[in-house]
Amino acid sequence: MTDIDVIIVGAGPSGLMLAGELRLAGVRSLVLERQPHIRDIPKASGIGGRILDLLRYRGLLDRFEAASSDPHLAPRFPFGNIYLDFTQMAEPPMRALPIPQREIERLLDDRAGELGAEIRRGHEVVAVSQDDATVTAQVRGPDGLYQVTARYLVGCDGGRSRIRDMAGISFPGTTYPEVNRLGQVTVPDSVTVLDNGDIEVPGLGTIHAGFTHTDNGVFAFAVSDGVLFMQTTEDESAEYDDDEPLTLTELADSARRVLGGELPMGEPIRLSRYTFKDRQAERYRAGRIMLAGDAAHLFPATGTALNVGMLDTVNLAWKLGAVIHGWAPTGLLDTYHDERHLAGARALVQTRAQVALRRGDDAAAQALRQVFQELLTDEPALRRMGNLVGHNDIRYPAPGDAHALAGTFAPDLTLHTDQGVTSVAELMRTARPVLLDLADRAELREIAREWADRIDIRAAKTDDRPADALLIRPDAHIAWAATIDESADTAAAALREALVSWFGTP
Repeated sequence: MTDIDVIIVGAGPSGLMLAGELRLAGVRSLVLERQPHIRDIPKASGIGGRILDLLRYRGLLDRFEAASSDPHLAPRFPFGNIYLDFTQMAEPPMRALPIPQREIERLLDDRAGELGAEIRRGHEVVAVSQDDATVTAQVRGPDGLYQVTARYLVGCDGGRSRIRDMAGISFPGTTYPEVNRLGQVTVPDSVTVLDNGDIEVPGLGTIHAGFTHTDNGVFAFAVSDGVLFMQTTEDESAEYDDDEPLTLTELADSARRVLGGELPMGEPIRLSRYTFKDRQAERYRAGRIMLAGDAAHLFPATGTALNVGMLDTVNLAWKLGAVIHGWAPTGLLDTYHDERHLAGARALVQTRAQVALRRGDDAAAQALRQVFQELLTDEPALRRMGNLVGHNDIRYPAPGDAHALAGTFAPDLTLHTDQGVTSVAELMRTARPVLLDLADRAELREIAREWADRIDIRAAKTDDRPADALLIRPDAHIAWAATIDESADTAAAALREALVSWFGTP
């Protein structure tokens, strides 16, 4: 007998996103978080890339934009001490939304609560056990020890995950001996901001905007609206407690060591410190225990972990729902590891490349950065990099002869129906699978009706249709597509096979 369907350990962005997605899948979830409240300690400072598309598909993007300090941020992003500058592109391959992690968590907490998820803060999971049918968590709460039993448990408890350790999942990789300190401070009167964005500092002279390499580390900055956005990078092997906030004095001391002189600073707006780790869990599933977010992977660059972690949970939630509701085909839950481990490995590729670009400081490393920056003046190369960094180039494994769209994220087509104009994004609000007929293929709709309890069936017209029909999973990835003018027999057989493979027998 279980108390709940799924226990989620950790109420960070991944855990809270999973709680909401599970509720959309009709699953009872319980979130257990050891911290008593959402913390104000600065961590991630924004989200970007594919997760913004997913939030829009769920009808949530407006909330996040309303909470952002700059919802129309110019698309120019650091990449290993150089920049990916998409500002001159009519359709940038990625965008980002500056928003503090505490606001991200607040918004996702609100959403999960609206959908009926239960969140217990100040409740720490101290032990986990599982058998063939259930998983049990021993929990220390404000009133003492108790236990909760569920069908499954998902560890979203961060890079130092105790759930991962208790499940016996190895976490190989590298910890880089460097510390990065990030600050947003007001520009004091003694610092002059030049028209080109450089600054004049008494005793240090002109410091150029962007990245400055010295014998003691890297200093990077930009100025906007009277605020100095700065970062120092130094080689250190010290371990810092995530709960210990960065102080202005520590930031100033770091800048002095890197620059060789005093950098005046005004009032602090945001201060944070982070180290870089390059690790990926050997497996994302051990029996009835799954991992998502930082518990599953750590990337050696900023702007990646939170986005990939939230996408993990969108992939996992509907599959857990299918298993719990009893219609999942054999092996469906294993595809969570297959697909998201692949996505995590892809994210490691671009973040490891950033390590190579940022850590070296000899003539060869400087030449590498110069050549790389020159390559990015070519739009195809720049667009390719944007898709890589934004996680837009992920294609989940598909049969060898599958349509080119199979495994990719469904494009947001404008759809013309008998009821008016809609879009793919609108169809995905409820996180239900959709068979989208774009060519009036009645025979395909008829086959799909056998699965009408599990999928929605929609017919529409669209300009320049990419396929005759699309079978879209709840995570907005395409399970199957019919080639334009594909024969009725061929399309019908392929559709039926895809429906059984992803959504079980009717």
